[in-house]
Amino acid sequence: MRPRERRESGEQDLFRSRLDQIIDTEHALVKLVRTIDWRFLEERFGEVYTDSPGQPPLPTRLMAGLAILKHTYDLSDEVLCERWVENPYYQYFCGEEFFQHRLVFDRSSLTRWRNRMGEERLQALIQESLSVATRTKAIKPSELSRVIVDTTVQPKNVMFPTDAKLLNRAREKLVRLAKLHGVDLRQSYARVGKFALIQHQRYAHAKQFKRANRLLKKLRTYLGRVIRDIGRKIEGNGGLEAAFAKLLALARRVREQQQRQRGPKVYSLHAPEVECIGKGKAHRPYEFGVKVSVATTLSHAKGGQFVTHVKSLPGNPYDGHTLETVIPDMEKLVGNTIARLLADRGYRGHNAPPDHKFRVFISGQKRGVTPSIKRELRRRSAVEPVIGHLKAEHRMGRNYLWYRQGDANNAVLAAAGYNFRRLIRWLSLLLRQILIAPFAEPSINPA
Repeated sequence: MRPRERRESGEQDLFRSRLDQIIDTEHALVKLVRTIDWRFLEERFGEVYTDSPGQPPLPTRLMAGLAILKHTYDLSDEVLCERWVENPYYQYFCGEEFFQHRLVFDRSSLTRWRNRMGEERLQALIQESLSVATRTKAIKPSELSRVIVDTTVQPKNVMFPTDAKLLNRAREKLVRLAKLHGVDLRQSYARVGKFALIQHQRYAHAKQFKRANRLLKKLRTYLGRVIRDIGRKIEGNGGLEAAFAKLLALARRVREQQQRQRGPKVYSLHAPEVECIGKGKAHRPYEFGVKVSVATTLSHAKGGQFVTHVKSLPGNPYDGHTLETVIPDMEKLVGNTIARLLADRGYRGHNAPPDHKFRVFISGQKRGVTPSIKRELRRRSAVEPVIGHLKAEHRMGRNYLWYRQGDANNAVLAAAGYNFRRLIRWLSLLLRQILIAPFAEPSINPA
């Protein structure tokens, strides 16, 4: 290579390296702002607002942009507010025309907005992400008709439940509530209850289960005495009975439930909706949260593999019995008919709609499997890394939102954040190619 050619090649490499530093996610955010149809989101989210006297609602673009940024970059509400103040790209993404030096909203507005929208309206974020993907040619519309479906567990933000900790925690919460309302208890069992819990944990660790069970019975006795004492003290007082009703009902359930009983159990006092779900994993036999159905595209499109549908499934239903509701919801969201759906063996005996009975293919299936379908079945496991990204990078790994509504909202927002993360990556690659093209060496076209 001649010195001049070597120098030009070095300059091109230096330009590319500096370009990689300049073209980052912030520049792709600017491009994404101009691609998103904000008017569509305003129509969907504006349905819950009415023009009436009082404080005017915050702009829809601001709240929708904050929800996208939160789950795209795995930020808590507090960190999101801090970064919004100091990052002009975040403010531009949310519709601000001038740089703001302080928050124009309250942090609690994020919680109220999520609860007001609900799962059904938040699905519009996934719908718009897929629409942007088709407009930017990150994915072809035909690729949305073939999907992979699987279920996973969205863990709740609860500690690992044990009978001893639940009994002691229920007693502590009842004692604290009684003190708050001025109910004078005969005995709180604060010192002996704590000591009994410590001793139980030590005996259980040493596998001395007879001694541990004796202390477990003692903890159950302490809780029962506090429940009966409070019941006697608040009897006939309507206000106090209403204040203690929920916690007393939970405490009675915790005290009466047995290890191998059938039916719902209480695994957390602050999140009684938590369910114990076993997925057959050796490293994690049981997970505590809610089951979630995740659907992704079958083929790996230019912009990556996108999530087409997410839905929380409370009650821990059988995987195969979820297709009856998942497939119609998915077709309504995508705006396309599902031509082929691939699932694992947990979907055997499914109840898909009659029109889709022979479009569902399960791993290991022999009948009706052509060579092309056999090749596609090998890609069924491609949904697993997508679920891993949803949990590790988009806040599905631990759900901090309350109640079943929080479970549903968090799953939908995590999927929307994942899709927008793919779009930001795709737009940054397009922008890099556009800026590098003038400096590329001309190709010689031989005659």
